[in-house]
Amino acid sequence: MPRTNRALWSVLALFLFFAPGLAHASSCTPSFPLEENKTLGWEGADAAYSILLPDGRDVWIFGDTLYGTDRSVTGHDPRQVHNSLGISTCDAKGNWHLNYVVKHDRAGHAESYFSPVDPQHWYWAMDGFMAHGDLWVTLLCIRHAATPSPWAMDFETCGSDLAQVSHLDRDPQDWEVSIHPLVPDGVKAYPSAATVVRGDYAYLFALYESGTRPLLVTRLPLNGLDNPAGNLEYLATDDTWKHGFDPSHAKEVMKNGNTELSIRYHSELKEWLAVMVEPNGFSDKVLLRTAPDLTGPWTEGQVVYHMPEMLPGPSRDKNVFCYAGKEHPELEDGRKLLFTYVCNTMDVPSLVTNRKIYHPQVVLIPLPHEQDER
Repeated sequence: MPRTNRALWSVLALFLFFAPGLAHASSCTPSFPLEENKTLGWEGADAAYSILLPDGRDVWIFGDTLYGTDRSVTGHDPRQVHNSLGISTCDAKGNWHLNYVVKHDRAGHAESYFSPVDPQHWYWAMDGFMAHGDLWVTLLCIRHAATPSPWAMDFETCGSDLAQVSHLDRDPQDWEVSIHPLVPDGVKAYPSAATVVRGDYAYLFALYESGTRPLLVTRLPLNGLDNPAGNLEYLATDDTWKHGFDPSHAKEVMKNGNTELSIRYHSELKEWLAVMVEPNGFSDKVLLRTAPDLTGPWTEGQVVYHMPEMLPGPSRDKNVFCYAGKEHPELEDGRKLLFTYVCNTMDVPSLVTNRKIYHPQVVLIPLPHEQDER
């Protein structure tokens, strides 16, 4: 889209946002039903980041996505693409509408919405933000683990990139995707876990795969998105922003981070809220952490929810584990906390019969008041 047309689109988007988009001012509870008997039906996925577009639509970013007329597993290989999208709206009455987008080629074959050049790698699409009329999505590079592992754990990271998604006025199948390099393999901290725009910068959080696995923070100037790798900065241990990204000299924003979480500002509380699954192993706990600034200091957090799939008892499936906790404040009314999480299984063939797992679970609770001291 030409720059002049983008400016016109921005004005139109603002009008749409403050008119029918006002439905976001009241709660709208999402749901993620599996699609039945559809050639490229959406049969479950994880991640479930949500990004609000200026016109009031939400873009949902899904990870490894099962698709087809039903769930299918051959041996231990599920029928899947590595990422997909969803487009949701809320009408004036607060009713939820969701269209899944499993991308396909001209022959109708399913494919990942975002794909790297190296066919031995794939992307887990993560959080994103809007800038200059385009959608920007962080992409975590993944490959099979050097040491063979069970399906659900057979992966290791290999860098991160940034996707630029343009022409958002078209059908999502026809959105234009350009991929920009961000952080190469070997750094062991890849900006993707959560993304926030504040002022003239987009802040990209990264889990450091070392020590206590802390969360670090990088940033990109919004006027430098044409060269993310060249314009990346990181918050150093001396609280200054330095060019590039050196995790060994970066400030630990959270001592114990997570590979994916949400970090969002709540103006009514004048605080930043982080929602995440407790990062200590296979936990049943969803944590809420707060901070006066997105760079901290962050509280240790309080437990706001126990995921029932992980609670001990006779119905507990020990192959099931849950993760991917994150908040979706654009669907809240200011009094409730709305977040999702996803449960998966080590027993891959059971995905066919256990349709209660491997799609986002939605939780709506009263907004807690953090009591932990910083």
